[in-house]
Amino acid sequence: MDYFSLYAALYLVGFAALHSLLASLPAKKMMRKHFGPKVDPWYPVLFSTIAVITILPLAALLIQSPGPVLYVVPQPWIWLFFLAQFIIGLASLRAFLDAPHRFLIRAQLARPQSPGAFALGIKGIYCWIRDPFLLSGLLLIWLTPFMTENLLLVYLIASVYLFLGSLHWESRLLAQFGEEYAAYQNTVPHMIPQRNKRWKGCSSTTERK
Repeated sequence: MDYFSLYAALYLVGFAALHSLLASLPAKKMMRKHFGPKVDPWYPVLFSTIAVITILPLAALLIQSPGPVLYVVPQPWIWLFFLAQFIIGLASLRAFLDAPHRFLIRAQLARPQSPGAFALGIKGIYCWIRDPFLLSGLLLIWLTPFMTENLLLVYLIASVYLFLGSLHWESRLLAQFGEEYAAYQNTVPHMIPQRNKRWKGCSSTTERK
């Protein structure tokens, strides 16, 4: 590992800290206090934009100094990896569309049974898996059809952050939806779907909506 590996690792830690701060409830409370309810639909856009902009320097660093190549998937298999990443990206979009209320600031700040609370509303991909973003995130990075030493370090740190972030997200959902989410946790797997474990409120009709 060279110095660029250290720089990349430190940068990713800083990115994770900023990302966590912007995702925190205190930050969202402050934004809603200053800008009112109109911030709700714009905050996810701002959050995603900042994430993309701040990850670009790390991408440039890795392009400049990728480190020794560990492997490259040969053709034609490399295209299957790219296709898999594309399909997983679409599935991530579906996961957002299946539960848009989870990302509204007013919903995240509400407590169970409060006037602003939303129903858990499990449907689609959430019938089979509690955190599709964790699974898709891990698959997207580890299905990269090439690997270098520096990229491997970044991916290892990113994987740890994704898993810890998922645990934090689950604790927030538990506070947001209460006992219903606790029952959901006990029924549906966290990351790996299982054929015989599906949310009881999901019918085949519900899953297709």
